[in-house]
Amino acid sequence: MLPLNLSSWLAAFSIFGLASSRPQFHDGYPRVIDIDVTRYRFSIVLSDQADSIAVEATVDFRFLGAGRTSLPLDLIERNPAGKGMTVESVSDSVGRLEFVHREGKLIIALRGPGVAGAVGRVRIGYRGTPAAGLKIAPNRSGDRTFSSDNWPDLARHWLATIDHPSDKAAVEFVVTAPAHYQVVANGLLVEETDVAPGIRRTTWRQSVPIAPWLFTVGVARYAVEHSGTVNGIPVQAWVYPQDRDQGFADFGGPTQRALRFYGSWVGPYAYEKLANIESVAAGGGMEAASAIGYTEKLIGAPRANEVIVHEIAHQWFGNAVTERDWNDVWLSEGFATYFTLLFTEYDAGRDAFVAGLKKSKATVLDYDAKHPGYRVVHANLTDMTQVTSSQTYQKGSWTLHMLRGIVGTDTFWRGIREYYRRFFNGNASTDDFRQVMEEVSGQELGWFFNQWLTRSGSPVVAGAWQYDRAKKQVVLTLTQSQPGDPFRVPLEIGIGLPGAPDLRIERVNLTGQHATFRFDADQEPTEIVLDPNLWVLLVTKLVKR
Repeated sequence: MLPLNLSSWLAAFSIFGLASSRPQFHDGYPRVIDIDVTRYRFSIVLSDQADSIAVEATVDFRFLGAGRTSLPLDLIERNPAGKGMTVESVSDSVGRLEFVHREGKLIIALRGPGVAGAVGRVRIGYRGTPAAGLKIAPNRSGDRTFSSDNWPDLARHWLATIDHPSDKAAVEFVVTAPAHYQVVANGLLVEETDVAPGIRRTTWRQSVPIAPWLFTVGVARYAVEHSGTVNGIPVQAWVYPQDRDQGFADFGGPTQRALRFYGSWVGPYAYEKLANIESVAAGGGMEAASAIGYTEKLIGAPRANEVIVHEIAHQWFGNAVTERDWNDVWLSEGFATYFTLLFTEYDAGRDAFVAGLKKSKATVLDYDAKHPGYRVVHANLTDMTQVTSSQTYQKGSWTLHMLRGIVGTDTFWRGIREYYRRFFNGNASTDDFRQVMEEVSGQELGWFFNQWLTRSGSPVVAGAWQYDRAKKQVVLTLTQSQPGDPFRVPLEIGIGLPGAPDLRIERVNLTGQHATFRFDADQEPTEIVLDPNLWVLLVTKLVKR
């Protein structure tokens, strides 16, 4: 609706509600920097007669500055095909509020200009059939299910939110549905009540603030396992009854070990429970806070353990510490990918860890060859279909591994723990992470972050070596041949000597296109190996002259 007396108000505000001249973030989202939503409550009615949903949303917020007269929320309106939401009412404690709903935005005219530090609450009644975000569909056994997956910005298709990772809030879901379903969502179960014959109301409350893409609801016939606690955190599995045995086995495998590992090595788990949930919505795994969704196809699959550990790692990175904008999505995906490998190193040994690194390296180099110019940290992301690629996962992971090689393993872990502590239940940027690692290591690392995250490609290093018998030295010549300026490459050189059980390690810094290095050696080496311990993402070719 567009009441006539809103015309003067709309003249002062764009449809996106941006009325501030302060600098905006750079991922293309129309930021609202003077309002902070602190809590959402979504009362949702589901039925078996139709795929439409009825929602009453309560939004609590506070003013971060003075003068704002509107609250802009993301909510996709009904389209000609009949998908989307129709807003029926908006009110506060006094009464009805005027609003505009178009172009994916619900802009609510507040009762008066905001005062910094003051709080407000609005209630929004709407209904419709979601085009995305909440998938209402049968599972592979034909049973009707309701499963959400808001990645990356699909919450707006069914939930009225500030749908951006920078605005984290507590959330409560009150789901009224046919009683033959069970309901699972973020946080703790606080109520189950049969409100009418065959109708049950279920309430889950997430008290820790999270980004909207981490909100989740699952409604289905579930088999539920409560498998104990880890450091006081309840561990659960919610699977479709036909997958009970295999699902409980898969989810019960690495879950408790991964929780203990990340809790010990990174920091405390942020949430009230950890539930692994079978879902028709998740493409693979979806790391919704405290309630992780997994595709049906994962049950019994060879990669189940890897996916489960990856999604659990996200509870620390992406969920508890969340990227400030979508440009820095590697802070979620690169971290979860590397911390899956770190768990592998801890749980299965060095050989399994190295195998994972090699597999990731091949993926990165293949992507580089097919997509020259791609950078891990986006310059100004506006197309959300491009928010992730294999590079945000695999090259982001390799960036962390190389950082560990430069600062040392002990310092790396100190930096990770400090980064997690400092931004726990908040937001961080790549610069924030760099500054923490510089503090703990005492090194200037701007060059490292720039060349691996804001530059495309990887070093291509060719070399030749010979043994100078007169000087008893190994002479090694290296050349970088990739396009663009030379990379700065701290590099280990492995020298194999007759009778020695292990390679002798020398360390060099390759900073130019060409360099020659000499190493003392009483005997001619049996071999020379570039990067023998796999610390650098590069292509190498080495010959003996």
